[in-house]
Parts: sequence; C-alpha cells; structure tokens
Amino acid sequence: MRTLYQFHGGVHPAEHKQESSAHPIVMAPLPTQLIVPLQQHIGQRAKPLVQIGDRVLKGQMIGQADGATSCAVHAPTSGSVSAIEMMPMPHPSSLPDLCISITPDGADEWITRTALDYQNMNPGEVRNRLRDFGLAGLGGAVFPSHVKLNPGKLDKVPTLILNGAECEPWITCDDLLMRERAAEIIAGAKIMQYLLSADAVLIGIEDNKPQAIAAMRAACAATGFEVIAVPTRYPSGGAKQLTKILTGKEPPSGGRSTDIGVQIFNVATAYSVARAVLHGEPMISRIVTVTGNVEQPRNYEVLLGTPVKELVALTGKQRNDTQSYIMGGPMMGFALPTDNVPVIKASNCLIASSPSLFPAPPPALPCIRCTQCAQACPVNLQPQDLYWFSRGREFGKAQEYNLFDCIECGCCDYVCPSHIPLVQYYRFAKSEIWAREREKQQADLARERHEFRLARIEREKKERADKLAAKTQGSKAPAANADIDPKKAAIQAAIERAKLKRSGVTPKNVENLSVETLKEIDEIEARRTQLKQAMEKQSDSPK
Repeated sequence: MRTLYQFHGGVHPAEHKQESSAHPIVMAPLPTQLIVPLQQHIGQRAKPLVQIGDRVLKGQMIGQADGATSCAVHAPTSGSVSAIEMMPMPHPSSLPDLCISITPDGADEWITRTALDYQNMNPGEVRNRLRDFGLAGLGGAVFPSHVKLNPGKLDKVPTLILNGAECEPWITCDDLLMRERAAEIIAGAKIMQYLLSADAVLIGIEDNKPQAIAAMRAACAATGFEVIAVPTRYPSGGAKQLTKILTGKEPPSGGRSTDIGVQIFNVATAYSVARAVLHGEPMISRIVTVTGNVEQPRNYEVLLGTPVKELVALTGKQRNDTQSYIMGGPMMGFALPTDNVPVIKASNCLIASSPSLFPAPPPALPCIRCTQCAQACPVNLQPQDLYWFSRGREFGKAQEYNLFDCIECGCCDYVCPSHIPLVQYYRFAKSEIWAREREKQQADLARERHEFRLARIEREKKERADKLAAKTQGSKAPAANADIDPKKAAIQAAIERAKLKRSGVTPKNVENLSVETLKEIDEIEARRTQLKQAMEKQSDSPK
C-alpha cells in the first residue's frame, strides 16, 4: 500500500461533473470550415508548408516545427486550403495569429499511415517523429511532448507520473477517456517509459472517478504500473501537487520536476503518443467537454480547428441567457471574447456561462488580513502580501516572495471574504515583470551594439593611422629598399664610377659588375667624350 502525502491548502468547490459524464464520448461531425492555428503549443510557431488552393489530406503536415521547442501542425481532414491569414485566437484578448483555413471535401481521406517500431529505434529518432506528429501536452500547458520526453543530461528519469486527477469542476474529458480507452493510455505510457528509461510508472486519479480507476487498473494488469486513488481536493491535479501526493517530493522554487527525478504527463497525452507511434496518426483531434448552460452536456471527440459555435450547436437548442463561453474550468479558465474561434490542443472544456450558474461577483472590499488565502494556497505562498506588492507595483518585492511559484489556481480568490480578484493582480504583476525584462534585454542588446560600433570605429581609425604611418615610412626609405630597374641602376653606377675615375678614385664594386654592364658604361663614356669635344669645337668657332 503506497503512502500518500498531503500538500498545503486546497479547496472543495462544487464539482458539477455528473452533467457531462453520464454519456459516452461522441465523434463530432465535420464542420463547414476548419481554422487551424500554426501555434497551438508553447514555443515557436510552426512554419506553413501549403499555399491557398492546395488540396490536403487528413493528417498531412501543413505546418513544420520551427526550432527545438516547437511542433508540427496537420490537416484535420481532407479538403482545400481556402486562406492563410491572421485570425482571432481562443485567448482572453482575442488577439489574432496566423491560421490556415481548410474547406472540407467530405471525403475525410487519410494520408498513408505507418506505425513505428519504437523499441528498435533510437530514442532521439522517436522523439523527432513525435515532434513531427505534432504532439503537445493536453493537460493545459501544451508544452511540446518530445521535449519533456528527453531526459537530457540525465541517463534516465526514475519516475513517470500520469495525471488523471482532473480536479477542476465541470471538466470530465479525461474521466471519459480513461473509462473508454484505458488500454491505449497504458500503451502510450509504455512508450513514454521506454523514452525516459523510467523505473516506476504511477497513475494518480481522484477518488471521485471510480469507473476510471477500475478501467485503468484492469488495463495495468501485469505491467507493473500502479494506479493510485488520491483524495478529491482541488488542485490535486496540479503537477507539483500530484507529485507531492504520490512521492512526497517537491521541486525546488523555480525548478522543474526532473530536478527530483520525476516527469509528469496528462493521460490524454499518453493516449496521443499511442495513436502516433502505434498507428501513425498525428494529433488532429482531442476530447472536449461541452457543458454548463446547454441542453445536452457531454464529451465530444473534436477535430482541431472546429469553430466553437459549431461545436456548441451540437448540444441542442441554445439558451437565451448564455452570456459567454469559458474555455477550461471555472477556476483557471477564461471567457472567450467570441465564439468564432477554433478548438485548439489546449481546449479541454467549453462551459456555457449564464447568470444563474456563474453570478457576477460582488464589488471587491478592502483586505481584512484574515489570512484565509494563505491557508488555502497550495504552493504555501503569502497571497495577501503578493496582493499588496502587485497593487503597489513593488514588483521586486513580489519576486522576493516567489510570485512566479504561483500556479494561478484561484484558491485564494475562492476563499477571499472580501471578493478581491487576487489572481488578476498576480497576472498583472507577472506580465509587468516580463515586459520590463524584455525591455531590459532590448536595452542590453542596444548597448552591446553601440559598444561594438564604437569599438569598430576605433579599430578602423587605428588601421587607417597604421597604414598612413607605413606609407610615410616607406617614402623615406633608401632607394636600395625600393623596386629599382636594374638597367637604370647600372647606368647610375657608371655615372658615379666616371665621376670617381675623373677624381682618381676607383670604386670598390667595379669588379662585381657584369661584362655587359661594363661595355654599356664604356659606350656612355665614349658618347660623353664625343659630346664634350663637340661643345669645345662649337665654343672655338667664330660668332
């Protein structure tokens, strides 16, 4: 019997899971249009590989991974590329990003798919193929899976954890996936274990999912994997919290789980690994919970790029009092500014919001320093202090109090009697710190460029001065150091010899002259004598 540990804090919000977990997963039909963003993961945006008018097949790569922290993007069905343009994204700001629009042809024609014999392949090659299959974490962070499956400088990661806790209210996509497709999840876990050389595989599931626990334990028979029921308490599904519950270990502040020999993945990510390696299928769909103020809440397997409005329409007649749609859960999710955005890899849940389900919060009151937020914080921070530092723009102090350890789970908001939106203040402080860091990096880069320019100017100035000095020195050098025509030198030597001869002095270097040079010197002397005699005759003639 494995010993379970407790993490600090946590809350017990109303679950609202029965509404969508009572029915099996349904495959959503083809939408009229697919909008496929080229960046559905943390890291560099994928590079487009198609042009407008191209016909694509289901599973065809339409965006290539660009850099180490990136992954590919694929066509969710066959059809033609109708547009490549900036379009709104499922983000609180609705800021646009580059997307490829595909008009389905209805044929749903697949590319040729080939399974990987991963056990006879180099692990690095398998990871590269996972990058090309577009695999990213489906637990919310969408970090490229091939990066997390690389032990790096370590020979191995001793413990692999599969996260099936699904602690946030309303969301049931992982619950239904474990109930219906447990065998493929475990197949994916075996591949992950091979890539990480893990000794132990632990699967944590909250104890409010008995059917999922039973299905996963049956699938783990004779594998050595351990399925562990953990107490239901939000946010037990957080990576650090589930690691603490199962192993008793905690990553250091600012560190990673691999620092303590642990790597953690969502169960849906393990399922996607199995589909990619064993069936040659890239990541083109995911399970999405559609719930809240809808007629028929349930889970759908949805093609990535499906517009939210078409997905929500599958749940029946829309209710008039729906205000907005929340992507994710009510604790950590956000309201979409429009329903004309696509489903992406991070879209695990869509909640139709209404005043009856999610009433507007009352006005925020002053902090009374009751410390309930500190008692609920699962990361053991001091939320009330972080609130004051963030509000007062004392960002340095906020960092000293480990602001970036905050996982933005919303527990402090949930228990605050003054209804202060604490997480919003923390997000504001983080964004300001990131903005200032970017400005500092840009300033440092500008300074380095300026210093390099000054150094270059000084170097060029010195080079010009050295060239001028060398040229001046060269002009003052003796003629012997210059390039002199040998014939002219011999003539000059003859003239000097004649001068010395007339003065009765014989030069020491006469014996070193060649015969030809001596003949030429004699001819010059003869002409000189003739010229002198002619001048004398002319001077003697009458005028």
